[in-house]
Amino acid sequence: MARLTDDSFIATYIIASGRNGTLYTGVSSDLPARIAQHKQELRPGFTSDYGCKRLVWYERHTFITEAIRRERAIKTWLRDWKLKLIEDLNPDWRDLAEDWFN
Repeated sequence: MARLTDDSFIATYIIASGRNGTLYTGVSSDLPARIAQHKQELRPGFTSDYGCKRLVWYERHTFITEAIRRERAIKTWLRDWKLKLIEDLNPDWRDLAEDWFN
């Protein structure tokens, strides 16, 4: 398993349609590019159908296997647990990627 360079990272992330809205959990090795795809609705599917464009939580990983394991675990959680995870880091539900695209 290859390690990533210091300037790249793998992330498990949660995007939302809005505060307490629809949630989507995913994994990406290029989080800014992936979030840009969500915001521009470049891929049809769940996130574009439900307007999930706001990055509300993410966690860095060194290995893709770690990120996938975390994603799968979070996807089994109760909604209340996911809301707590988000609000512990981001109580105002800010779009954590808002500065990436300005």
